Parts: sequence; structure tokens; C-alpha cells
Amino acid sequence: MKEKLQAIRQKAIEKIEAAESLDILNDLRVAYLGKKGEMTEVLKGMKDVAAADRPAVGQLVNDARKAIEEKIEAVKKTLEAKELERKLKDEVIDVTLPSKKLVIGHKHPNKVVLDEVERIFTGMGYEVVEGPEIEYDYYNFEALNIPANHPAKDEQDTFYINDKIVLRTQTSPVQVREMEKGKLPIKIIAPGRVFRSDEVDATHSPSFHQIEGLVVGKNITFADLKGTLAQFAKEFFGPETKVKFRPHHFPFTEPSAEADVTCFKCGGKGCRMCKGSGWIEILGCGMVHPNVLKMCNIDPDEYTGFAFGVGLERITLLKYEIDDMRLLYENDERFLKQF
Repeated sequence: MKEKLQAIRQKAIEKIEAAESLDILNDLRVAYLGKKGEMTEVLKGMKDVAAADRPAVGQLVNDARKAIEEKIEAVKKTLEAKELERKLKDEVIDVTLPSKKLVIGHKHPNKVVLDEVERIFTGMGYEVVEGPEIEYDYYNFEALNIPANHPAKDEQDTFYINDKIVLRTQTSPVQVREMEKGKLPIKIIAPGRVFRSDEVDATHSPSFHQIEGLVVGKNITFADLKGTLAQFAKEFFGPETKVKFRPHHFPFTEPSAEADVTCFKCGGKGCRMCKGSGWIEILGCGMVHPNVLKMCNIDPDEYTGFAFGVGLERITLLKYEIDDMRLLYENDERFLKQF
């Protein structure tokens, strides 16, 4: 038994000293000291040793086991030190090298324009309000004086989820929801994404953005609307900008108009951008229809208001002289870096 223990001890120490990695060292630990290891098997054979010899043999087993454990720990420390040294060499940082250039993003042109519009209107006392993109048919159409048989409700223009729920075609439902709250006077703009069943081309998309405004109070007139939009045009397009109103029709306003601004490219003289007319159409507007006020429980004999709506992409294209709306959504860095 003594010779066997000496042989196991000597062989184990030689193998441990020759171990080249922590994984090999761990395998040797299991092979000699594990539950099924050689030292464990020796202990199981103690029953065959004479009772008088068991204390001396037991001491030899413990000494051998201790020697193997101590050798494993010593070699482990050496291997760990070598591994740390290797890692330090592999991961060394040369502080004299130039740093990597960070590529910092910036605002999308749509966001730049939206922030500018919000700045202008909040400066005039407006509040920015948002609403759901998935909307009830009632808020998107009926409450805006658009009856069930109106062409605007044709499925070719509107995405229907079911007969009562649609993807909103405008942000006007936000205005209705604000009027229903009954907190007068109201002075808000409602920016947001809208959806219409349009083919994608240079000027159309099934998903785009609108910014709509609403003012409701006592003694609100068309003159207030004209003054508001004239101020907006001057701040957004330039101090020399003028506004022209042309009669139009919208179901939710009466009277209604489309607003044009003098071409900021040629100053109204006529150029390619304004197609020689000197004017560029930017938005639709009008006085809130009495029927809309009534459906929101607002007395049209006591309160009046005006509303307007402008396409965010439209004024972005105009401001930056972009001729294709698709460029805004193709995520081409060559295009976006220009802004």
C-alpha cells in the first residue's frame, strides 16, 4: 500500500507540474482528488488493511492527498499569473494612437422643421397636443361634419380596421377631442402622423405628417386667422413673406380657404419653384363650422374659432428645396448629412 501511494503521489505531481493550462490542471484535480479519483479509490481499499496498520496507512494517504493539493494550488497560481500576463499583452492600449472619430447623428429634416413650427406657435401662446393614430370613425369623420356618404370616407382614401375604427387621415380628431373637454378658450396645434391610401411617388405617401391648429373663443374672426398665418409665414419663410387666401371648401370649416405664400426663392417674381406664379400653396384653413362646434357641445352663437392644417413634409420640401418626398424616408446618409 505504501509503495502504491508513493507511486500515485509521484505520478500526480509530475503530471501537475507539466500542466500547461488551467483546464488541464482542473482535469488532473478530478482524476486524483475527485469522487472517482485515484486517491478516493485508495481510501476505499482501507478496509483490506490490517487494523493495526490502518493509522499509519491513513496518515500516508492524507500526506499524499495534501501534497497533491498543495502542488495543484502552486501550479494554479503560476498558470493564472501567466494567463494574466498574456491578457495584458494582448489587450495593451497604446495611448499615443489617435482616437477613433465619433460619428454623431443629428436631427432629421422633418424634426428640424417640426421643432421650428412648434417654437413659432408656442411663442404665440399655443399648446402642443397629441392624440391616437388609430381613431374612431366618429372622430375622424362624423364629428368633423363629414357624413357617412361623403367621398372622403371612400376606402380608396382611408385605411379601415373595421367599420368603426380607422387609421386617422388627419390630425383634426385631436381638435375634436380637445373641444369635447369643454375647457375654453382653446389655442392648440396638433402635430402627428396620418395615413391615406396613396401610391408612393415624389409627392405622395401612405404615411406622412400633418400639423393642425385650432383656436376657439369669443369674438374670433377670419382676421385673426389671417394675422396668425401671416405671422407664421414671416417667421418660417422670412420677414418679407406675404400671404394670399383663395376661397376653397372643407367640410369642417365655413368659410374655407387655401393659403399661399410669396415664393421665398424668387420673392414673388416667378421662378421654377413657384412655376412662374410667384406664389406657393402651403395649407388649408377656415372658420370652424358651426355644426362641428355643436357636436362638441359648444354654442356657435357664443363661440367661434378657426382651424388650419399644413403638411409637415410639404413645408420641409419647400424649405430645403427638395423635389422628392421619398428622399426623407430612404435613410440615405448622403442625403441626410446635408442637413
